Amino acid sequence: MDIAVITIFPDFVLQTCSIGVTGRAFEKDIARLRCINPRDFSGDERGTVDDRPFGGGPGMVMKVDPLRSALDSLGPSSSRLVVYLSPQGRTLRQADLIQYSQLSELVLICGRYEGVDQRFIDCCVDEELSLGDFVLSGGELAAAIVIDGLVRLLPGALGKQASADEDSFMAGLLDHPHFTRPEHQAEGDVPDVLLSGDHAKVAQWRRQQALGATWLKRPDLLARMTLTDIDRTLLAQFIEKYAREGKKVGANSLNNDIMVGL
Repeated sequence: MDIAVITIFPDFVLQTCSIGVTGRAFEKDIARLRCINPRDFSGDERGTVDDRPFGGGPGMVMKVDPLRSALDSLGPSSSRLVVYLSPQGRTLRQADLIQYSQLSELVLICGRYEGVDQRFIDCCVDEELSLGDFVLSGGELAAAIVIDGLVRLLPGALGKQASADEDSFMAGLLDHPHFTRPEHQAEGDVPDVLLSGDHAKVAQWRRQQALGATWLKRPDLLARMTLTDIDRTLLAQFIEKYAREGKKVGANSLNNDIMVGL
């Protein structure tokens, strides 16, 4: 997979993506990363890529020509997806990363200042993507997050593909709890089922814990799922045990709606 990032801070992206799982994936040529600086296409000695907005107002706006020339430098492609990281875009979800990981070529556009000239967005951008309802100083950090999230999904990026398959959101649920050695700690013990060696029971416990964690923390995700009869039974058992232990659920009406739906 070829990933290109158009940014005026290429070193930031390259360094951020050079460590851990992502860095090893690039070293193994599982994916290839290229950063293009629009300043190299500005046409003047100062490398100007921005100008004052028409109509007045604060800040500066990134110009069309340097961005378009940087994009054109990648050459023609019929399979390329161009994504602009913008607070006005739809919110990034795991499903987007899965989709992007199937591509052969992805281009990420990093805005700065007050943003990018709308004409470039209208003519050259396929999708606008946001990390959430907040504003960053630029798109570089968002681009690095997208790269990290999708590269780890590529075959060979992780030691075991199951590590990605079982991540939160992959099946619509949050992940189940994890434990490691030693078995006994002052903070508590490892659940007996995980020490039983019974793989079927372990799988059932993990499914129940994933359903329960999603009910507690992200009931909106659970509300969108179609649960099987087995799932409903496991979740009802989780909720019953949770209530017996005297624990309280956060003030979210969706939790109660889902409880009633069971």
